[in-house]
Amino acid sequence: MYADQGKPVARSAMTVPKLRQMKADGRKIVSITAYDASFARLVDAAGVDFVLVGDSLGMVVQGQRSTLPVSVADIVYHSACVARGLRHALLVADLPFQSYATVERALASSAAMLAEGGASMVKLEGAGVMLEPIRFLSERDIPVCAHLGLTPQSVMRLGGYGVQGREEAAARRLLDDAVDVAQAGADMLVLECVPSALAAQVTARIDIPTIGIGAGPGCDGQILVLHDMLGINSGHRRPRFVRNFMDGATSIAGAVEAYAAAVRDGSFPGPEHGYE
Repeated sequence: MYADQGKPVARSAMTVPKLRQMKADGRKIVSITAYDASFARLVDAAGVDFVLVGDSLGMVVQGQRSTLPVSVADIVYHSACVARGLRHALLVADLPFQSYATVERALASSAAMLAEGGASMVKLEGAGVMLEPIRFLSERDIPVCAHLGLTPQSVMRLGGYGVQGREEAAARRLLDDAVDVAQAGADMLVLECVPSALAAQVTARIDIPTIGIGAGPGCDGQILVLHDMLGINSGHRRPRFVRNFMDGATSIAGAVEAYAAAVRDGSFPGPEHGYE
């Protein structure tokens, strides 16, 4: 299926400072995953603000049972493919499992993502001991997106893919962690499977953009896995926070455009896509 290229979109390239300004202006940030040049070109034309080459590729592209087997080389390869398809959207690359366990490893992995993969930001999961690599990378002018709540690379410790931060102590810890990652130098924060009220509280507390996935409408932006929002069966259970935007669409490009419009006008996510 081919996207109708139409007329060029009159917009400049997204940057890290522009994302922060969008939060300050109250403008919703639209994000989606992509793993190849063709889909990157399509979602870029649809007007998304940033594209994530997520380690989700392990599950939706490679057919793995989790994200853990994904390697740095995998992300670099797919990131380079996506970079060739982007003109406007910012490119964010995931740091895979244990690729940032030490500051030295984090720097080497991140350098590969930026220099070889064409990314403009890297994403890593967690706080606590992960504050050190966040701070280390930030001090070396490598933009970092943090990730709290449900962190898929911790699935073995968490015991599955469940909502995080429902209990009072856990909610307090997540809020503290959000403040910590922002203070350590993170430029953006993904909140996954977090109660909507807690995500809104985090968003109001920190001055960096929050991007929700199963975290309700109170975040500064939203992200979905491309395959999920297109209704593609990847062999895994589809979470409640996903909406199939192919329903009612006449093309894949139209579905992505509908997703972007729904995020910006506040109609997605709805109450049925969040958690209490």
